Amino acid sequence: MTNLKYFITYKIVLCTTLMYFFTLFAFAQSPTSSKTNFWNSVEYGGGIGLNFGDGFFNGSLTPNAVYRFNPYIASGIGLNFSYSSQKDVYKSTVLGGSIIGLFNPYREIQISTEFEQLHVSRTFDDRFITNLEEDYWYPALFLGAGYSNNNVTIGIRYDVLYDKDKSIYSEAWMPFVRFRF
Repeated sequence: MTNLKYFITYKIVLCTTLMYFFTLFAFAQSPTSSKTNFWNSVEYGGGIGLNFGDGFFNGSLTPNAVYRFNPYIASGIGLNFSYSSQKDVYKSTVLGGSIIGLFNPYREIQISTEFEQLHVSRTFDDRFITNLEEDYWYPALFLGAGYSNNNVTIGIRYDVLYDKDKSIYSEAWMPFVRFRF
């Protein structure tokens, strides 16, 4: 039995070492060109929102960056920040991040997926609700489609995890406009 354990350990070490060397040589082709091409394939974008009215204010900032693997596929990350308040009713702060996936089967058509994880902190005035404070995490998974023209995409997306009681969005369907630089 001891010989069997030794043999299995020996095989694991040998296989791991071989995989290490094959991987090392596979990525050792041209390190300088991959560094310069990486930043050339990164696209930046995001959104800025500002709403205000009689006692109401809402401001949001949502920067993101995606890496374009080829003309058809891109993936990236985003940050979300939003602050809202209604005088004598509530105050809300939302912080979070997202993972983005983009697929362009044709140059003008874009299919998107985006997973958001948001921390919602709300404080209500005691005249409107008995639960004065809410702190919770809210996930959202958006599937979308849009029309692209150069660096602008206009489309619609749907939150498949939508919960009307917890979501910061009023509807599961949302139009969007994306700008990339």
